Amino acid sequence: MKFLNEDEELNPIISAVNLVDVFLVIIAALLIAIAQNPLNTFNAENVTVIKNAGEPNMEVIVKEGKEIKQYKSNGAIGSGEGTKAGIAYKMADGSMVYVPNDDKKTTGE
Repeated sequence: MKFLNEDEELNPIISAVNLVDVFLVIIAALLIAIAQNPLNTFNAENVTVIKNAGEPNMEVIVKEGKEIKQYKSNGAIGSGEGTKAGIAYKMADGSMVYVPNDDKKTTGE
């Protein structure tokens, strides 16, 4: 009967159980903080994610509402017919500016 009367302060498993409880609370708090982050892309209605940009194994994931589409690159260079749509300029700050072509020829009238 000595086992039933054992002092709880001497049992090391009690402190280990308390540590597990503390870590579970911390993990739950972190998960709640991540879910409520305003920068969370999964809360947005429309999201586009580009993985491995510029690489042969590039992927584009587009979320529109509840529909998710995934496009994978096969590494081949695209080709086809078309016309010049405009000119893109890279600015000094790194931003890009697109200037579309004006199909109407403007004259000095």
